[in-house]
Amino acid sequence: MATAQRGSVDLQGIPSARGKRFALVVSEWNRHITDALAQGATQTLDQLGVKPEDVEKFAVPGSFELIHGCRVVASSLEYDAIIAIGSVIRGQTAHFDFVCHGVTHGIAELNAHGQTPVIFCVLTDDNEQQSLERCGGKLGNKGDEAAIAAVKMAQF
Repeated sequence: MATAQRGSVDLQGIPSARGKRFALVVSEWNRHITDALAQGATQTLDQLGVKPEDVEKFAVPGSFELIHGCRVVASSLEYDAIIAIGSVIRGQTAHFDFVCHGVTHGIAELNAHGQTPVIFCVLTDDNEQQSLERCGGKLGNKGDEAAIAAVKMAQF
């Protein structure tokens, strides 16, 4: 579904999400990137019939904290799907690898054992430019794609 290969996201054939509720759990780290991803997700949900009051945004400090944030939100059973939004940019230490592995594993565990689907919208890029290209730049907005996945999983 990569938007880079097809231009903007095609919403034809995507089911309506009218009446569904969604939560966005968004990392504050690299906020300029995560806010753009959240905006893309929100706009796509709106285009798919979700009312603004049916999308709730929760902030967590960083991508690693997405796991706990999503678990708490999912435990409420108030949402049809949750989108975990984060951005991890490679630095000069192994910290990048530990965070990426941990958050990926944590979100996978939530999906394996929880009732509410949690969509993985965490950019794991080598540099800031790659992230900018994926949050509304020339490679599209991965938030759009995450919203589509959330709608499909909410219908599942």
